Amino acid sequence: MYLVAIGWLYVALMMAVAEATSTDGTVLGAIFTFLLYGVGPVSLVVYIMATPARKKAIKAREQAEWEAQQKAASGQPDGGGETPADPVAPVRKEP
Repeated sequence: MYLVAIGWLYVALMMAVAEATSTDGTVLGAIFTFLLYGVGPVSLVVYIMATPARKKAIKAREQAEWEAQQKAASGQPDGGGETPADPVAPVRKEP
């Protein structure tokens, strides 16, 4: 996938160079040619093609967090997910 993206960027760069060196072309036109024909489409395609990998990484991270949470919860004395109550009652003055 990256080889095609590099090839497309090379073609867009050559288009930009041809426009910059042309008698009717300008450097500003060459910059826009490279951005709009090269960088824009390639970045969009690479982002779309990398979506499954990002989703897989997110699911793996969530699974690891869930397992760590379950492991931490099983180590508590009461075995529940709630924090234990205060073992000592608060002291107050009697009226």
